[in-house]
Amino acid sequence: MLILALDSTAVVASVALCRDETPVAAFTVKNGNTHSETLLPMVESVLKTAGYTVDDIDLFACSVGPGSFTGVRIGVATIKGLAFGKNKPCVAVSTLEALAENLVPQSGILCPVMNARRGQVYNALFRYENGELRRLCDDRAMAATELEAELLAMGEPVIFSGDGVGEIRRLCKEISPSRVSDQLVDQNAVSVAKCAYRAYLRGDTCADATLSPIYLRLPQAERERLAKQNEKKM
Repeated sequence: MLILALDSTAVVASVALCRDETPVAAFTVKNGNTHSETLLPMVESVLKTAGYTVDDIDLFACSVGPGSFTGVRIGVATIKGLAFGKNKPCVAVSTLEALAENLVPQSGILCPVMNARRGQVYNALFRYENGELRRLCDDRAMAATELEAELLAMGEPVIFSGDGVGEIRRLCKEISPSRVSDQLVDQNAVSVAKCAYRAYLRGDTCADATLSPIYLRLPQAERERLAKQNEKKM
């Protein structure tokens, strides 16, 4: 099965082409939030390098959040556009699950974290055992210090990934994030493809028309609008 996967949920833009769980070609850049300009050219480059066209793709996948609201929307819109009219299945992959996949096969608590601003992180907990990545909790937005307390109570080694590692270092004094390479910390579309392949085997796919972002909280502009409405009612 030929899988085209992408991730644009943070400052990293990543595109990968995989045969089942084996990478065929990949392209990752860390150039800020210019994904609307770079993502499609990256897809074209990956397909050309591997000698395929979009018509050869059997499964389309992307990270659907949490993450940058703009980046998530761009990624979902891009994969929907590529899959449109192809009558091929799509898979919506949690950004946090893909970040946990980066850390496989390391042991301990796998803790992907993304900076949600205002002292909060997007987070989920995973464990790799018996050859499988196992989710321990749902994706969530929480205070970094609240996560710190939970991890301390678990009393196990913790390995972090994601752009929220810096926020953990800044706000949490009792835990020390393990040092891993940037390749493991940053979003990687190969991990998205691996998660998508497993989802496909479980039958967890959707049509391109129903692929949609997952936001754990409202965008800042929407929160401000609702706050103003509430002020007027008071």
